[in-house]
Amino acid sequence: MTQYPMTAKGAEILRAELEQLKTVKRPEIVHAIAEAREHGDLKENAEYHAAREQQGFCEGRIQDIEAKLSNAQIIDVTKIANNGKVIFGATVTIVNVDTEEEVTYQIVGDDESDIKSNLISINSPIARGLIGKKLDDEISITTPGGVVDYDITKVEYIA
Repeated sequence: MTQYPMTAKGAEILRAELEQLKTVKRPEIVHAIAEAREHGDLKENAEYHAAREQQGFCEGRIQDIEAKLSNAQIIDVTKIANNGKVIFGATVTIVNVDTEEEVTYQIVGDDESDIKSNLISINSPIARGLIGKKLDDEISITTPGGVVDYDITKVEYIA
């Protein structure tokens, strides 16, 4: 069985979503279905069909989250001694050699990635180029715009 890396924070967010779906959303949908049934003929009852569709989406998401959590390899970098090496979960500050532009990314699992929050997937080109490198290394990343050189200026193991 393949395990997928996930940060402790990402696993906690998924658990919270699962809890919300099971304890809040699912009962709301069941209530909406029961209420729609009371309106009569189910063949022409749009409220009933909408509630059933919503139930399908909810149950699908519950199954998806449960599968992800059961196959997750949860990695908490705060419990690992920082040796300056870029690993999964590390927060890395890099500087573009040409433009001097500085950016900080945290390397996370596929489901946690959010570029707007500077959370990049372990499978992204930048993360693949960073993994295994050390503080003060210079790396070259192939981007759609060409090859870009970066200096690693900070490696942190924070949540």
